[in-house]
Amino acid sequence: MLIQVYTDGATNEKIEKSGAGIYIKSGEKKLEYAVPLPYMSNHEAEFYAIIEALTICQTEFKGEILSFRTDSKIAAEAVDKGKTKNKNFLPLLETIQAQTSDFPFLFIKWIPEKENRKADQLARKAIHQQTS
Repeated sequence: MLIQVYTDGATNEKIEKSGAGIYIKSGEKKLEYAVPLPYMSNHEAEFYAIIEALTICQTEFKGEILSFRTDSKIAAEAVDKGKTKNKNFLPLLETIQAQTSDFPFLFIKWIPEKENRKADQLARKAIHQQTS
């Protein structure tokens, strides 16, 4: 079965908090995760959202085919092409590549923000779950 994974990262610069939102659809099963992250750039949070989602999938859907959707063109292209020129993203991409070895296939596709609302809501929720 193809597992659909929607990810989004968010950063609130005013309160210096970041979060990852992950929404997973597997047949009738729908899983939602709002994961607080340390403060980082919005782009880094997008990569961390993918890492967090892969960690969840390693437990919940090991050996399944994963179809990732993100509204981050930078993250989607880096994962799809397996390379990035940005030194900050390189260790994150390497972590993602190491995690994907547990799955027969991982597709990643950029989608417009309006198609990623659920993951976006979860990422914003994660920011506000944190206590200072």
